[in-house]
Order: sequence, then structure tokens, then C-alpha cells
Amino acid sequence: MRQHHRSTRLFGSLLLVAAAGFSSVAAVPGGGSGVKESATATTPTPLGQVIPAPASADPGGSPYEINAKTRIRVGASRDAHRIGSYLADILRPSTGYSLKVTDDGGRDGIRLRLDSEDKSLGGEGYRLESKRGSVTITARKAAGLFYGVQTLRQQLPAAAEKKTKQKGPWLVAGGTIEDAPRFEHRGAMLDVSRHFFSVDKVKRYIDQMSLYKVNKLHLHLSDDQGWRIAIDSWPRLATYGGSTQVGGGKGGYYTKAQYKDIVRYAASRQLEVIPEIDMPGHTNAALASYAELNCDGVAPPLYTGTEVGFSSLCVNKGVTYDFVEDVIREIAALTPGKYIHIGGDEAHSTSHDDYVTFMNKVQPVVAEYGKTVIGWHQLTGATPAKGALAQYWGYDATGAAEREQVVNAAKKGTKLVLSPADRSYLDMKYDKNTPLGLSWAGYVSVERSYDWDPGTYLAGAPEDSIKGVEAELWSETLSTSAHIEYMAFPRLPGIAELGWSPASTHDWDTYKERLAEQGPRWDALGIGYYKAPEVPWPGK
Repeated sequence: MRQHHRSTRLFGSLLLVAAAGFSSVAAVPGGGSGVKESATATTPTPLGQVIPAPASADPGGSPYEINAKTRIRVGASRDAHRIGSYLADILRPSTGYSLKVTDDGGRDGIRLRLDSEDKSLGGEGYRLESKRGSVTITARKAAGLFYGVQTLRQQLPAAAEKKTKQKGPWLVAGGTIEDAPRFEHRGAMLDVSRHFFSVDKVKRYIDQMSLYKVNKLHLHLSDDQGWRIAIDSWPRLATYGGSTQVGGGKGGYYTKAQYKDIVRYAASRQLEVIPEIDMPGHTNAALASYAELNCDGVAPPLYTGTEVGFSSLCVNKGVTYDFVEDVIREIAALTPGKYIHIGGDEAHSTSHDDYVTFMNKVQPVVAEYGKTVIGWHQLTGATPAKGALAQYWGYDATGAAEREQVVNAAKKGTKLVLSPADRSYLDMKYDKNTPLGLSWAGYVSVERSYDWDPGTYLAGAPEDSIKGVEAELWSETLSTSAHIEYMAFPRLPGIAELGWSPASTHDWDTYKERLAEQGPRWDALGIGYYKAPEVPWPGK
């Protein structure tokens, strides 16, 4: 997953950068704050010129214009009303219009329709029809309706995202978009263990990723440096194990109420939360909190460094499995989603036999509490449970034997989520001059992060074994929302597009043009992004 081959001097210099006040967006070289936007453009964004690229866009006819008389018509559906209110909250400040959300029928305005009988749209698909008097978004389920709204946002001028009144017009190009995702799993992971991020910071990232139809939020809740979720039956995990972070900062953890708040907020943006408790390695915070989890009964000190592979739960102790069951039981009760991620990577201090024993005992516990296992791809070195997902984080330097192990598991039915470290690890530096991030998997430019096909990436793995993709953001060097945004943007939208859009739409030359047009939108949203030189940003 991480294999942090780097020097202490390099990491120390990055911490000094952060300590010197890098938390402000303006301090990020090449950030997006200087991009000018076309807030008064009278020509609408061409239909379908959005991210992710839609499955089909058929332009034609007159554009629709949002004006003072526009109503958002949602019918009797509670889901449509909630999504309509969400859209109104976004557009009211910038347009200055009241945008009443109403269940009154009508053929005009913005019409949000749920049609449970239209099976052609699938669970996440939608149809957007724009013409002179109306724009209508139709979906079979709430997720599709929400994703249609994200497309509508991007069809409007970037100034629509601002929190103060702007000059229109607010035009949506005429025509029809038919859209549905290529892959079921389109995830983004946030590491809150190495540096702790508050509930509000997590929500901010949720809002940003939801614009690009990401549907899984993977929260890395435990590691050597910190335990970030309250567990009633083992309270010192959070109060002691969560008391610090990389570099020795304050740390923190989520109460159960705060975690449930994150889960609810994510659900309102059609994101399923996947909690991860990494084990049997990456467990120093737990081992420091409870001496009995160590084979020698001696608790190690809390850890604030960045090296990996030195910690392990004691596989042969019964109390280890009491601990695992309690943690899984309590987290499962808090998590309405399908999955619990049990980690399993870089367990260098656990023998192979012990690793297999541990995974064979832990996977049934996850099933006992009604959840499905996800593990890092090292899980394929044991025996993945039926239905388990293996998350592949290998990269070009990964050995052939390890890749073959994953491919063989896929051939036997294990589904894969792809997170290649040299493509989708958002904490990798863009280039040698990037002031944040790491480079153990190489430099990951915006083009490199986009220019691969999940369906054919892992040679030998059946295409139907690919469940989807995920963009990982590890936080060794990241401690603020500004850091998150600088490393995630502009790469996160590209990973989201690989997960959503048909393979036939994947083309760097056309994608970078669409990506460039996102710059003004990020400015309007206050997202401080990296102004990658290979992208033709407006005004460049």
C-alpha cells in the first residue's frame, strides 16, 4: 500500500514547509487563485463538456435559461425534494433568484423526476434533457438524480458556484445527455490516522469529491500513528491511541456521534462510507493503548514517525480476537454501508503462516456482523472470503509474482478495486518541485494519473473482475484542507472519470481541455489546486 522508501531529511523538510504556514492556499505555488473565469459568458458550455464525460450527449435546440421565475419541480418524492433543495442552496446565492422548490406539476423550470419503472437508467444513471422552457433530469433512483444535478452544475457557468450574487445569464445548452457509470466502485480514500482531520474538513472533501460522481468514501481510521474512532469496549484506543499524530501533534478522534454525522452527510451526497481498521500490521496505536495485545504483554510507546511494517497484533493470543470482534461489532453498528476494510498490507512483522491464520479468523467476524470484507491486495496471499474485495495498490515496480497472485485470485472470483500507487495515489508528488507529498512510487503527473484503463490495467485479470477504482490520499505530509486540495486537484477528477465514463471517451488530449475549464469552477468554490503545466488553463 505505501512502501515509504524515503529519507528522514526529505520528510523533515516537508514538515518544516507545513510548519512555516503552508496551510494557506496562497502559499501553494502554481495554485488556482489567479485563473480568471467567464462569469458573464453568453454562450453556454457545450453539452457534455463536463467531468466525468457522459456516456452520450446529443446537442441541439435552444438553451434553457434559469431566471427569476424558475421553479425547481420535484413532485411528491422526498428524495427529489431533498436533492432539489440541495441544488437550490447552491444556485440561490450566485443567481440571486428564489428558486422555489415545489411539488407542483408543470412543464417549465428545472424538473427533477424519479421514474422507478425506467430500468434503462440503472441504479445510478440519469437522463438530462434541456430545451428552451425547461431542463428535466430523470433517474430511476436518488443516486442518478443527484449525479444528474452534478452534470447540470457543470453545464452552468463557473460563477454559479459563488456565494455572492453574480451577473448571468445562466444558460444550459440544449440537447439530451444519457449517462450511467462504467464501474460500480468509484472511491476516494482519506487517511485521517497519520494526521487527523476534523469532521468539517472531511465534509469539505466530501462536497468536492461528490461533484465528480465519486460514490465511496474510504476512511483510513487506524494506523501506527493514531486511532481515530471511539470504541466503547476499548476506550483507550481513542483517548490514548488517538492522542497524537505524525510529528507529535495533538491528534484527535471521532466520537460515535461525529462518525455517524460524517456517514449521514456522505449519504446526502450519495457516498457510502467504508471504514478501515488496518490489521494485523499498522497497529502501533492499538498496541500502545493496551499492553495485552502485545505478545510480550508490554505496550510500546506511541509512535509519531512515518516508517512502516514494524508492528503486529499478537496472532496467537485469544484476546486479539476479542479485540477484533469488539471493534468490528461496534463499527458495523455505526456503518450502514456494505463494507468494512480490514487492511492487511505491509504486515512485515507477521509471519506468512500467522498472517493466513489471522485473516482466516477475522474475515468470518466481518460476515457475522453483516458486512463484506475489503482488504489490501496482500489478502490474496491468504484465502479471500467469498465476496471479498481485494484492493490492488501495486505499481510498475511491483514484482511479477505478486501481480500473478492477485490475477489468480481474480480468476477464481475475487473482485478487485484498482488503486495503483503510481497512478491514483494523490499524495505522490506531481514532480520534483512539489512541496508536499512523497515520491516512493515515482512522480505522478496529472496526465499519468489519467492515462490508463482500469479494464486492461492488470494483465490477465478478467475485465469483469474489476469492481472499480479508488484515489488514495495518505497524510504523512498533509494536515490541512489546503494540503488536501492541492494534492487532490486536478488529479481526483481524472480518477473519477476513469471509474464513471466509457473507455471510448478516455483521451488525454480532449480530457485536458475539459479539465482546464474546471479551473474557474474551483476558483469559485475556493479550492486551491495545482496549476499543472500540461493543462491549458484559461488565461495561460
